[in-house]
Amino acid sequence: MFFAIRQASVYFLSLWLVLCSPLILAAPPQEISVGIVPQQAATALAKAWIPLLAEISQRSGIRLTFKTAPDIPAFEERMKRGEYDLAYMNPYHYTVFSKQPGYRAFAREKNRKLVGIIVVRKDDPSSSLEELAGKTVAFPAPAAFAASILPRAEFSRKNIPIKAQFVNSHDSVYRGVAQGSFAAGAGIKRTLEAIEPAISRQLRILATTPSYVPHAFAAHPRVAAGTLDKVMAAMLTLDLDEAGRTALEPLSFKGIEAGADKDWDEIRKLRIDLQVGQPVKSPLP
Repeated sequence: MFFAIRQASVYFLSLWLVLCSPLILAAPPQEISVGIVPQQAATALAKAWIPLLAEISQRSGIRLTFKTAPDIPAFEERMKRGEYDLAYMNPYHYTVFSKQPGYRAFAREKNRKLVGIIVVRKDDPSSSLEELAGKTVAFPAPAAFAASILPRAEFSRKNIPIKAQFVNSHDSVYRGVAQGSFAAGAGIKRTLEAIEPAISRQLRILATTPSYVPHAFAAHPRVAAGTLDKVMAAMLTLDLDEAGRTALEPLSFKGIEAGADKDWDEIRKLRIDLQVGQPVKSPLP
């Protein structure tokens, strides 16, 4: 009797293993987070980035989850803590967070140089930066590279005194200038083109800054090399077919190419030394 029960138990255990083996073997795909610097409102970022990350996920077999922060200082704090597995960050941020917690660049936007812009209302009579002397100019955050560091350097280089006002994002800058809250504001062409036409058509570019290496895609040291290789290989194929180009289009990316830590040495040579993560108050909601 005991032997029969034992045989039955072995039989049902074997049957269970056969039936469930596909479930055991089909482990869920690996999931890693991707932190995107909040140049725009979270809803606008999600609309542009989630389809792109989904396309990369499909090609790589690694599930990429979209993450951001309510504003740039909050993003900086999360970068300090290494909360994101992968991150898309501005050039100055990369020089900071490559030191601690040790993010390492692996890719960058293809065929792009980063240029800051200073915008005014379309009906503003100003024709040069000098005419903004003594006026309030909006910037997204102190450590926003092309939209804050570079434009402020231009004002400093030309000895033009301004009243700097830091807000939450590029979108906040553009809305504030359009509403007349600020005489001018700084951003980049991509975010100006991405904001709703009701705002962008009220603005014009007064001046631009020198150009530098673009934002970095970088990985936290905890990300396994094999995982990163799969993600990077998928990114590099995006501009080679229609599905990939469609996913890149909302960001106005021509493609993504390999990047290396040394690519951002030109930023390190600027010897910028700004605190990151400090909260800023915005007059806009």
